[in-house]
Amino acid sequence: MNKIPTASELADILKVLSDPTRLAIFDSLMQGVQCNCEIGSNLKLPMNLISHHLKVLRDAGLVDAERDPVDARWVYYSLNKRALNQLRERLSAFLDPQRIQARLPTCGPRVLSEKMFIARR
Repeated sequence: MNKIPTASELADILKVLSDPTRLAIFDSLMQGVQCNCEIGSNLKLPMNLISHHLKVLRDAGLVDAERDPVDARWVYYSLNKRALNQLRERLSAFLDPQRIQARLPTCGPRVLSEKMFIARR
């Protein structure tokens, strides 16, 4: 069974993916390896903005970069499959409905009325 991550453990990676542009880049990379210009063309965004968001995704470990062996000015980006699988497993464990436990509130009008009912007995 997967270890259930804490909310704070997931927060950093979810912050990275919560930006709509980064999420669109991430989704675009699900189609396979792409260069900066392909991503920019598909999303109709300037190269400097794409580069900024790719750096954030790379720093989070979600995206890998590889320089072209013939012309090192070209960089190709792809999703880090290992990180993607790990994120999927962690989210699945965190969002598992089996984690929901039966519990009654310990405060509020409902609790007060139940305490008064028990005290009257």
